Amino acid sequence: MSITISAGMVKELRERTGSGMMECKKALVEANGDMDLAIENMRKSGLAKADKKSGRIAAEGIIGVKVSNDGKSVAIVDINCETDFVAKADDFVNFVNSVSLALLNAENIETEEQLLAMPLEGGVTVDEMRRGLIAKLGENITVRRFEKFKTTEGGTACYLHGNKIGVIVELAATDSELGKDIAMHIAASKPNYLSEEQVPAETVDKEKEIFMAQSAESGKPAEIIEKMIAGQIRKFLAEVTLLGQPFIKDDKTTVGKLVASKGNNVIRFTRFEVGEGIEKKEENFAEEVMAQVRGN
Repeated sequence: MSITISAGMVKELRERTGSGMMECKKALVEANGDMDLAIENMRKSGLAKADKKSGRIAAEGIIGVKVSNDGKSVAIVDINCETDFVAKADDFVNFVNSVSLALLNAENIETEEQLLAMPLEGGVTVDEMRRGLIAKLGENITVRRFEKFKTTEGGTACYLHGNKIGVIVELAATDSELGKDIAMHIAASKPNYLSEEQVPAETVDKEKEIFMAQSAESGKPAEIIEKMIAGQIRKFLAEVTLLGQPFIKDDKTTVGKLVASKGNNVIRFTRFEVGEGIEKKEENFAEEVMAQVRGN
């Protein structure tokens, strides 16, 4: 007789094991609702072992990028591990390639849960393969973020710098050469926004306040200060927007002017860099040894 697996049972198993929702539900189904048996089976399969590593900082890894043959779709994933040694391992590299290719070919993958439940070759899900790698390689592995662009009228492009920086771009019209140049520019110049219109008003106001405070001590007339601040704001907006930045291959023109000269438009872009925004734990091995010597 089969038992109904309630949301409360799944919640309890997640709290007791730290495992993902999909894995907990599957374990409960296989154990016919027996909580202890589900936990025992998860430990035997290595999932419990994997979850003990889930709190460890994963700030290394690689970026995976895939573009469709027709140039209409492009996908990017940022998958992390704990050390650069594992990031170079064939099993890890193959996993990143599999996930990025599956994402490229999948439909309606918008949330982390959907991505983790996405099937890979052989029928295993992304999360099942991820957990298997944790058990095999001995490090925490996380699928940190992902993005996919798909267009019918325009085109897409990508650029991968080594495997640590990845960029995907959507253009209004297909132009593989222009797209790659822009993606390469984004990788190098790290724009925060596409255009001035996308810069939040509060961000501009904050910069204006800083410039006003800096200019107040100059002793110059108010009308001169106002012009100075306007110029500084223009410079700031050019620095943080893709279309305002000087093009890396020709700094006499901006990316915006380059794109316009090609009769094209940049619709959107995404730039991922491994480890950005992750606070790495600073290890002090000398202090660690001294603590052991002292018996702390």
